[in-house]
Formats: sequence, structure tokens, C-alpha cells
Amino acid sequence: MMKFWSKASALGMAMVISACGQESSEQLATQPTSSAAEFELPIPISNNAVALAEGPDGPTLYSFNGLKSGKGWQDTSNAAFACIISIKDCEEIASVPVDEGRLASSAVTLAGKIYLFGGYTVAEDGDEVSTPEVFAFDPETQEYQRLADMPTPVDDMVALPYRGRYIYLVSGWHDEGNVSLVQLYDAEFDTWSIATEFPGKPVFGHAGGIANHSMIITDGVAVAGLVDGKRKFAAAPFAWRGDIDPGDPERITWRAIDAHPGGSQYRMAAMGDGDRGMILFAGGGDNPYNFDGIGYDGVPAKPTDRVFGYDLKADRWAELGKLAEPSMDHRALVKSGDDYYIMGGMDADQAVTARIMKFRIDD
Repeated sequence: MMKFWSKASALGMAMVISACGQESSEQLATQPTSSAAEFELPIPISNNAVALAEGPDGPTLYSFNGLKSGKGWQDTSNAAFACIISIKDCEEIASVPVDEGRLASSAVTLAGKIYLFGGYTVAEDGDEVSTPEVFAFDPETQEYQRLADMPTPVDDMVALPYRGRYIYLVSGWHDEGNVSLVQLYDAEFDTWSIATEFPGKPVFGHAGGIANHSMIITDGVAVAGLVDGKRKFAAAPFAWRGDIDPGDPERITWRAIDAHPGGSQYRMAAMGDGDRGMILFAGGGDNPYNFDGIGYDGVPAKPTDRVFGYDLKADRWAELGKLAEPSMDHRALVKSGDDYYIMGGMDADQAVTARIMKFRIDD
């Protein structure tokens, strides 16, 4: 994740498919188109939790929390925004009801409501704390409801919806280190349980999605030991597939799969698309970084313009195209109709942006 002092004191492409370590190329039958959307967020914001839900005026993109353009500890935000797709208009809405801004929180839409999880705060002295709060946001009333706290507060985790009732929180950072936990929230009863532990190296800033009964978790940052008493962080270029027992959502059968081609990426925008039977990934940074976009090794992170996916039925990766512009520092990818959206983030100069990008993969 982006822990401050506590961690650091397009078109015309060929599809590349990788299975069992082998790569081959196939010409894309249809090619993705990407562009900047015709509307922007009211302010530049990055590392924001995003979701899509049916608002009073139709399908609406929502953004919660995140980092403003100053990129300092004081620029953490609890602001929220709603962007109505049909009229291409964004406005500020009621802020998340917390006293301090949050970074690396996650949002998931379930049965018409948006569930907002965790994040972390940054104090002036660099102290960082993972926060336990869970809220349900109602797009119709624009009101927040406080729900049962996370048993283990995490941030920079992957949050995945399942069967219109459950939400998985996979791995992530808790105060002083990464955890292997898979925490399972039951929205029907506002209760928590623990699902089968994530078997990979615990990470933060990873990405993933869920479709039908399967999830893909890839990349992220692991603790790679201590140097002069300080944690050293390294990219974790791995990928895992988790298949959920349809009769018991707490039971997940995990297996390692090939890492995706092109090298590990940090904080990609990702989601599962059940209609395609695919988990999609877009953007991301090439070097694990603090929340200012500068790598833990002192090298500025550079964003990618890649769009790729994992075909669950074929059990292989597919290279799908390019974004209109490289982008990084994302929490999720969202979809409305045939269009996929990325909200905010950082550009090639590690500058926080208000840009909204969209792309489409035609059948």
C-alpha cells in the first residue's frame, strides 16, 4: 500500500495468451476502444474507492475517500462524488462520516447499496492506522449506515462481491504487516466469518475480481525482510485462482496459476465480468510506491496502459489492448452497459488526476 514513514522512515493489437508457461499470439477478432470520458471528477483524486450503482438518475459512478493532488499526509480525503453517466455530470455528495481522510479503502455494490470498507489514516508524524469501519451507502437517500466493524481492520485489500449477499476481503495490510486472512462479510445478517486462508504470500496493493464461483488474485507488494531495521518491500509477481464451494462460501479451493505476461503491476483497476467469464485488469504501476507515487526504492513509478484478463473457462491469460493513457493507483474497475470505467488515479508524472477513462471490448 502506500504506507508513509511507517514503510518508507489504442488499438491494432494482437492478443497474447499464456497457458502453462507457454505464449502464443492470436489476432484479436474485435479490438478494445479506449478514450477519456466526456466528464471529470470535481477534483483530482487517487487511490479512491469506486463503485457503480443505480442512482436517482440512472447508472452512476461513485468515488469515496482517497488522496488529493497535494499528495501529503494532510491531503487524505473523506470526500465522495457521484458521476451520472447519462448526463455526463459529476457532483460532490455527502462525505464519508469519519473524522479523518482515508486511503486504500474499498467499495463494493451489493443489492443496490454500496458497501465501503476500511482504509487507513495518516497522521502528521507519519503514523498510519488501519481503520475498522464499514458503511453501507444508499444511492437513493445518499445516507450512510454504520455496520459491523471488520474483525481485523485491513486496507489495500481486494474486496469481492458474491451471490448478491457476501463480500470477501482478501489479504491486505493491517497496521504493521500484511495478513493472509480472507474475511467474509454477510450483508444479510451484518456478520463476519473467516473463509479459507489466502495461500500466497500476504500482500497489499494487489488486484483481483470474481465471476460466477471463481476469483483471481494477482500481484501486490510483500514484505521482503528488514534492512537497517526498516521493512523492505518487493513486488510479488504471482497469481492465484480461488474456486468457491457453491454450498459453503467459507470454503475456497486455491491453486497457483501462471503469473500474467508483462511483469507485475501495483494497484491495478480490476473487476470480474460474469457475462464474459473473465477477470479484467487495467493500468497499474510498474514499481511499488508510497502514496506520493515515488517507489520505496526512490524511483518514481510509471503507469501502464495495458488491458488484459484471465479467461476462467480457458484457464489462461489474454492480452486485450491499451488504455487511451497510462494510469495507476486504482482500487477497482467498474462497468456500465458495455463500457468499463476508471475513475481518477495518477498519470505518467505521478500527478493526481480528475480524469475518468472508459474502454469497451466488443463481442
